[in-house]
Amino acid sequence: MDTSIVGVGVGVTDRFRAVVEEKSGRIENIAPRAQSLEVKVTNRAYHNGRMEDSTVELTLTGKGPIVRAEAVDGDKFVALDLAVDKLCEQVRRAKEKRVDGRNHPRGARFEKGTGEIAGIDVQPASADVLKAVATGEVPILTGAEDEEDYTPVVIRTKRFDAEWMTVEEAVDRMELVGHDFFLFIDSRTDHPSVVYRRKGWDYGVISLETLAPPAQLAS
Repeated sequence: MDTSIVGVGVGVTDRFRAVVEEKSGRIENIAPRAQSLEVKVTNRAYHNGRMEDSTVELTLTGKGPIVRAEAVDGDKFVALDLAVDKLCEQVRRAKEKRVDGRNHPRGARFEKGTGEIAGIDVQPASADVLKAVATGEVPILTGAEDEEDYTPVVIRTKRFDAEWMTVEEAVDRMELVGHDFFLFIDSRTDHPSVVYRRKGWDYGVISLETLAPPAQLAS
């Protein structure tokens, strides 16, 4: 696995390069198909009394999706450790998800041994029902009123208790449940929000803002 290091606003010392090489071995063990690891270190200096901090961004490329991780700390070595931990955890979760997908495939599938349809919430019609349809014994809805009431759209409603968490925690929960989105209350803003999956390991977040609490609007 090729490793490249880029410093923005900070010099890359030989000691840092040695630590990156050591950490890259850990990444290569958990992701043997990885082809390259890009390490970007950015240093920011603040003039309002805050200490400087360093951001370490890791980008792992190879056969499959690109994996990215980022961490910030006053010490770039600590930020590197945090970023590597995040990257390894994401790779581990992705592996477990692929294994689970092979062992428990989603969607409908036909079981040859039993002749049943599995993996879909549909109950096959019985022979009597099929015969009734073929002979016209099953009543057919006719008339304008029936046509107006009919709709092919099925809306299923689910209700859950609201949970306050950060965007990062919501992304982790979304990964754990295996969905493409996750609804939550942003603990930083108290706004209802949704995180959703984009291409690769990129994520997005949508939040709702209100001009006033519902109680004030009602009054």
